[in-house]
Amino acid sequence: MMKLLLVTCIQEYESAVKEILKHSGAKSFSYQPVKGYSNGTESNAWFVSGEIATESLLFTVFIDDACKDELIDGFQKFNSRQVVHTKIHVACLDINQSI
Repeated sequence: MMKLLLVTCIQEYESAVKEILKHSGAKSFSYQPVKGYSNGTESNAWFVSGEIATESLLFTVFIDDACKDELIDGFQKFNSRQVVHTKIHVACLDINQSI
C-alpha cells in the first residue's frame, strides 16, 4: 500500500530532509515554502506559537509502505541530534485509492 507523508521543517533543514528522503527509498517528492502558525504552546507544536509566521517548508512524499519505517527513523535520528527545539515533523496517511 502506498503512503503519503507530509513533512514540515524550517527552511534551514531543507538539505537534511532531502538527504534523508534520498537515502530512504523515496522515489519522488515535492516541496513548497509555507508560513506556519500555531495557536498553542505545546512543546511538540509543528510551528512556533505567536504572531510571527515561521518560514517553513512542506514536503509531499509518496512512498511504498515498506519504506515508511526507514524514512521515519531517519527523521527521528535527525531530531534526536538537534539541540534546539525545532524538529522535523511527519504525518503519515494511507492512500486507499489513486488514479
